[in-house]
Amino acid sequence: MRVRTICTIVTAAVIAVAALGATPAQAERPSGTLGGLSVNRSSGTDTTTQVYQPQAGCPRGTDAWDLTVFGPGGFSDGLRVTDTTGAGLSTVGGFSAPQNRTFREVAAANGTTISVGGYTVVLTCRDSFTNVVLGTFTVDLEFATPTDFVVQVAEQTYTSVSAYPAARSARGASIALSAFVHPANATGFVTFRSDNTVVGTARVSGGRADLTTTTLPVGMLALTATFTGDRPLFSGSTSAPVGHQVYAVPTVAFAVSPGNRVTPGSPVTLSATMTPLDITGSVQFFDGATSITDPRPVTNGVVTGTTDRLAVGRHTLTARLYPNDTIFSTQVSLPITIDVVGIADSAAENISTTVLPGELLISVDNREVVLPSPVMNVDGGRLVTAGVLNPVTVTDTRAGNPGWTVSGQVSDFTSGQNRINGANLGWSPRLVDKSPVQAVFPGPAVPTAAAIAPGATPGAGQGLVSARSLAVATALGGNGTARLSADLVLAVPTSTVAGTYSAMLTLTAI
Repeated sequence: MRVRTICTIVTAAVIAVAALGATPAQAERPSGTLGGLSVNRSSGTDTTTQVYQPQAGCPRGTDAWDLTVFGPGGFSDGLRVTDTTGAGLSTVGGFSAPQNRTFREVAAANGTTISVGGYTVVLTCRDSFTNVVLGTFTVDLEFATPTDFVVQVAEQTYTSVSAYPAARSARGASIALSAFVHPANATGFVTFRSDNTVVGTARVSGGRADLTTTTLPVGMLALTATFTGDRPLFSGSTSAPVGHQVYAVPTVAFAVSPGNRVTPGSPVTLSATMTPLDITGSVQFFDGATSITDPRPVTNGVVTGTTDRLAVGRHTLTARLYPNDTIFSTQVSLPITIDVVGIADSAAENISTTVLPGELLISVDNREVVLPSPVMNVDGGRLVTAGVLNPVTVTDTRAGNPGWTVSGQVSDFTSGQNRINGANLGWSPRLVDKSPVQAVFPGPAVPTAAAIAPGATPGAGQGLVSARSLAVATALGGNGTARLSADLVLAVPTSTVAGTYSAMLTLTAI
């Protein structure tokens, strides 16, 4: 298994604008995509230089900003009043953005004059290397005469957010998000977020915006709504966060013993295993639509039952989980077919055979797993990469069908003298396919250590540096061929030296 780490350092100089106040031509004034600008003076003249402040920081990735004014006549395509600079820039909160040239200076340098009417000052957040615009903030001015202007003050807004169901839901359930914007005549749109991830946007109508989603991830989430006003400018506002818990939907794995063909009166053992193991509720076993056991409480994720009352013929058996938590619906296992075959009076012949011991084999078609180069996570605390384990084939032909276990253990990743702690590799096992008669279950997910240093000790249950279960076949459920895999995640310390790191993952079947 190899992981490549590539570090590329790029340097670039900010390209200065040679012509005083000149900007590329634009078809129309840009609207405020991120919100409004506050101004240090509410009025001024064509010789005034204002100091502006955006209502929020520029987006991440911004390393420069500039100021452009749009208006009638020669200002229709926009003229620069402050050239692109990184001075004072913030991506966390508002910052001071001074106007370097007066309106009169910019007009004179571009052979135009100031007319009576409305003007817009736009602060643009940029990536100076690519010159890509990452967002804008705006404020409107009104020149009552060619020399005097008044700032058009944005109307203050307030935003709140709610969710239905309010506090918790199951993954994949429909959640209705609503944002309420005051005053009710505010026009614009609302961006709904789950933590820092955008869920979607909706138009505001009558002081309200609504969005329905089924894509919220599992976990404790902070839901917010951010209002961005249309022109005439309303100030932007963000709601206080509302907590919402999304739970993973439980699943039921079903198995029967001794097999798929029995005689009348023979006991059949029924087993249901729940994921997650701490789910509470009851399980009832069914033959088609007919129950064959009473509901039985789940204990440590497992419920078992026995029946000897299956009549001659074919039966389709299932296990149904009734969760105690009402946010989950009834969960039904995949069906298992059993044939009950009668015994008739007949003459007898003695038939014998020798059962060979058989063998348990494990193999992989491709021994090389190459993970993408790790990238920085959102909080900048580590580098992360992910991939998929190549399929692992397990074939069991042993007499007695005792079942089997496959486990995996990884070494440290090395690149020359440099290392990455093997405990930083985790996995989520999964079953690719199996023989119909097999009862094979993936092992539990193993989280990564928190990008710990080489030689450091991981937390309990973290990482594959200790042997971890990839899959288990139950007794009488192992004979046949199964293919296994796992989703891999590797956390890499930010201090890791660049290079190609390799580790050996040893897979053992017993």
